[in-house]
Amino acid sequence: MAQAFARVPELLAQHLLLAFAALLLGLVVSLPLAILSARNKTVGRVALGLASLIQTIPSLALLALFYPILLSVSALVGGGIPALGFLPSLLALSLYAILPILRNGVTGLANLDPAVLEAADGVGMTRAQKLRLVEAPLVAPVLMAGVRTAAVWTIGAATLSTTVGQPSLGDLIFAGLQTQNWTLVLAGCAAAAGLALSADALLGLAEHGIARRKRGLVWGSLGVLLLAVLVALAPAMPSGKGTVIVGAKGFSEQYILARLIGQRLEDAGYKVEYREGLGSAVAFSALASGDIDVYVDYSGTVWTNQMKRADVPGREAIVAGVGAWCRDKYGMRMMGSLGFENVYAFAMRGDDARRLGVHSLVDLARIAPTLDLATDVEFLERPEWRSVRDTYGLRFKSAHPYQPTFMYRALASGEADVIPAFSSDGRIAADRLAVLSDPRGALPGYDAILMVSPRRANDAHFQAVLRPLIGGIRVEDMRTANYMVDRDTDKASPEAAARWLARRSGL
Repeated sequence: MAQAFARVPELLAQHLLLAFAALLLGLVVSLPLAILSARNKTVGRVALGLASLIQTIPSLALLALFYPILLSVSALVGGGIPALGFLPSLLALSLYAILPILRNGVTGLANLDPAVLEAADGVGMTRAQKLRLVEAPLVAPVLMAGVRTAAVWTIGAATLSTTVGQPSLGDLIFAGLQTQNWTLVLAGCAAAAGLALSADALLGLAEHGIARRKRGLVWGSLGVLLLAVLVALAPAMPSGKGTVIVGAKGFSEQYILARLIGQRLEDAGYKVEYREGLGSAVAFSALASGDIDVYVDYSGTVWTNQMKRADVPGREAIVAGVGAWCRDKYGMRMMGSLGFENVYAFAMRGDDARRLGVHSLVDLARIAPTLDLATDVEFLERPEWRSVRDTYGLRFKSAHPYQPTFMYRALASGEADVIPAFSSDGRIAADRLAVLSDPRGALPGYDAILMVSPRRANDAHFQAVLRPLIGGIRVEDMRTANYMVDRDTDKASPEAAARWLARRSGL
């Protein structure tokens, strides 16, 4: 519990800065748009329609969409635009903040007493004076109600910024869900809820002060918010060029390996930050663009997803091909394999496999129409699934994606009959699963490979620190480390599992 909540202050600061920067940008866009919309009904219909349309897009999808958009813009202008982290999160969350502010602003302006406006015109006020002295004070309480709603929405949605590499309280929630460490989930949710309630309460005081003409209450509550943002700026300030960004995808093995890399770099004097919970495509693109410096990928993933290769040569040929392609196309450095493979391995409950006589994917194809498939969130959209499906003619009764940990839960509970397990996962042995063979070689090799960004590709000292990892990890040790994090009781944190793996591997 203490370790979980120890991570809260730094992530809370990042979360606060992101949410209030998005709220401020939303205000900057919404206020003039609200005035124009109140003055022109056509503008109002279009603006409110677009703002409402944005709200129908799932926040996770909107966050993810900004990454490739910014990446493309950066490529067009010759680089320099960060496509990972703060900027895509800021733009997506600002769009979500617009609707409640805009709608309340337009509603307030449209429902002002005509007699008050006529009186303002009668004393000769200009349009600007009428807006500043009459309309704005009368609309402010209604507008503040929209700002409060936008603040709560933005703070809640900011937890999803983890998926595009922006540190937030979502780091705790996503990591906790993946590893079933409910203390992390509780810490992240409690901190996010506390931040949202506190912001709403302070903005509520400002709203009350505006309605009652109590300027001290307004400036006092807004001053507390400003002070909180200034305090949050201290740990969240950029830490300089010496900082190394270590990336990780969203499952236990990746959290462990990221911490293993980070611990070695810290011991060598580097300052390390983590960008965890990334999807495969985002992680690779982030490395290519320099948004992260190093992470572990899998040779088969790059071979099929990035290189679009459908052939399946031997493991060594795939690793060599991936390394040459990454160097020639992106200037990356593939330092080599860590020494183990984490291949997709279709698995069933052991008792069921023996009862049904299923030993290979050929056997599975015969009875697949009667079985339910559970996969990780990416697998059904990956080329590997299409290759296996078409090679063996697999057609399941149903197929549902889960977070990897819950995929195993679905199999254990009987909600699913087959899963594409990970061969380095300790739960295969712990749950007594039967791994099915792939006699037709539909799946490529998945050696864990250490990938370095173009800006670190010629950094001899940086690579020297990490070189002992190459060939240094046995699959048996990786399975044990994974299970230390994934088991139901007596869980270890990824940090502790990484330290154990380093000692076990002589690193």
